[in-house]
Amino acid sequence: MSAPAAVLFDMDGTLVDTEVLWWRTTEEVAGQLGHRLGPADAPEVVGRAVQDTAGHLVRLTGGAADPGAVAASLTDGFFRRVAAGAPLRPGARRLLAELAARAVPFALVSASPRVVVDEVVGGALAHVPFAFTLSADDTERTKPHPDPYREAAARLGLTPGECVAVEDSPDGAASAEAAGCAVLVVPSLLDVPHSPARTFAGSLEDVTPDLLHACLRPAPGDQAHRSSSARIPSA
Repeated sequence: MSAPAAVLFDMDGTLVDTEVLWWRTTEEVAGQLGHRLGPADAPEVVGRAVQDTAGHLVRLTGGAADPGAVAASLTDGFFRRVAAGAPLRPGARRLLAELAARAVPFALVSASPRVVVDEVVGGALAHVPFAFTLSADDTERTKPHPDPYREAAARLGLTPGECVAVEDSPDGAASAEAAGCAVLVVPSLLDVPHSPARTFAGSLEDVTPDLLHACLRPAPGDQAHRSSSARIPSA
């Protein structure tokens, strides 16, 4: 029975089913700006930080919209939806319980604002024994930059290479890989490119502490492959 030194979990779309809530929020704000959100916008929305998505929407208006106001609207709308209910992803509760039973430390590493992270941790993830939580507000740069995962490993007194990051989006996977973590990808709305540092699973229901440990030393040709089209919510 093996497990990694620590596991670093993304939040939105990985542990909780909030990526659709984020998409709906962005769809609403985009509509207010006169833009109909579609699949072409997905790379600028799914897994992106508030400021990044706000910047995308501002560019769509030719710079006419105020970036701060757009970001505030996105944060407020997302918080409202999360507060109304953010269900756990299938398999999340069981996996977290198994890691806790083995005394494997795990932390939350999110690109969402602190106010949203605290709402989810106090709701859907209440009583989960995270070592700590990191939000977009806690590092100078958030995903896709490596800063959040480097900071998380440092707080645990580990190197990133001793940690496995569990992610669902291209930006999140890129952040963890750039930091030096092994990455387990469980895609939600967007496909994630393959790389030697990434192992893929179809669902957290398929993930065990042993599988997470195996991610640290993936054998060539041993990674599970999963391909499908983007799963953007329909209007």
